[in-house]
Amino acid sequence: MAHNQVNEIDELLKDLKQTPGFQAYLILNSDGIVIRWDQAGTQMPYQRAVQHAHHITELYTKSVRHAKELFAPEDGPVENVRMRTGEYEMIVSSLGAYTLAVFQQDGTKAEERGAGGAEAGAVVA
Repeated sequence: MAHNQVNEIDELLKDLKQTPGFQAYLILNSDGIVIRWDQAGTQMPYQRAVQHAHHITELYTKSVRHAKELFAPEDGPVENVRMRTGEYEMIVSSLGAYTLAVFQQDGTKAEERGAGGAEAGAVVA
């Protein structure tokens, strides 16, 4: 009976949302169209999700293309792109026809704020 089976994606997203520092996630198809999205606290407007999707798709596509040019094929393909900004840390991972982007609180920035330190500029890792 299919209706009694646990949906693995829903369980994964439920666990993801319970992770400390979680802020939001987006799931995109291969065309960069938003399939699912959610944000901690308040619902992210669809227009904002589409805007993020556009930038994420561009970033990931360019990162993969440039990594192929810079690194030897033996190093393997790009699996994840991780970026830190002044507002959050974003991790983008693509598998098959789908891309998952997760926004989370930057742990190093939270530690600096707690210690009274100044925030650094954007860092691409």
